[in-house]
Amino acid sequence: MLAEQPAHLLPPRPLTATPKGWEAELKLGFARRAEGERLATRLVSRSHRGPLAFQKPLYPEGDAVCHGILIHPPAGIAGGDRLEIGIQVDAGAHALLTTPGAGKWYRSAGEWGSQQIRLEVAEGGVLEWLPQESIVFDEARARGATRIQLAADATLIGQDMICLGRTARGERFTRGRLELATRIERAGRPLWREAIALDGDDPLLGAQAGLAGDPVFGTFYVAHTQVDAALVEALREINPLQGRGAITRLPGVLLARWIGLHAEAGRHWFAQLWSALRPPLLGRPAIVPRIWNT
Repeated sequence: MLAEQPAHLLPPRPLTATPKGWEAELKLGFARRAEGERLATRLVSRSHRGPLAFQKPLYPEGDAVCHGILIHPPAGIAGGDRLEIGIQVDAGAHALLTTPGAGKWYRSAGEWGSQQIRLEVAEGGVLEWLPQESIVFDEARARGATRIQLAADATLIGQDMICLGRTARGERFTRGRLELATRIERAGRPLWREAIALDGDDPLLGAQAGLAGDPVFGTFYVAHTQVDAALVEALREINPLQGRGAITRLPGVLLARWIGLHAEAGRHWFAQLWSALRPPLLGRPAIVPRIWNT
């Protein structure tokens, strides 16, 4: 159980930098609270070190669901930077977290930039982890890992989208390296694991068995105990406006994959899937975070 903090939570600590780059850490805890005759999800613990922050709790759909925006003031991860994010959702609580815009992995002269994310959801809890896309600059050396631990009846809806190069400028990922790993566990047992390692100009970037020349790819994933075949078929009727998408149901996890030329098209398709999933799985309409419209 998370320790409850005062309403103002913890004061920000000053930014700190190592000789090689920034070190930053953000930890958030959400819990369900009985407030009179209603149940509310509240941010009950928060700590941060370095340039990572949580803007403030938002309640666009009432007290039961806490929305929030994670902020990284430098706007990108450079070589030598090390970021750690930890999110805990207590029993019965419901949090939706996103970011204010695209994240970035900057070019590096040789040092790795790294980001470690750990998400934990307790019994009956719900976490909607919906960061916007990440842009991997040419010559970046980026290493990211996400580990998600779910209780037996917890729910997770998440997404991850990567842009290889600044496509609006015509930049491609010709040098550098990207390493990503994702692991989802339920009740201590693995549901899904994936690892990606791409070098600049890797043959997979152009191969038909890989990205077929498209610089943007993403995964939308759902871990819920009630994803049935009828729902999967309904989702398959939702086609992306651009790019290529496919939906697969694995034991315990629904995966939607997309590749294309521009992140906007992928974001749009993921948002459509999320809007279709939310009512049957969570009993709630899709309330789009306002920051997505800015």
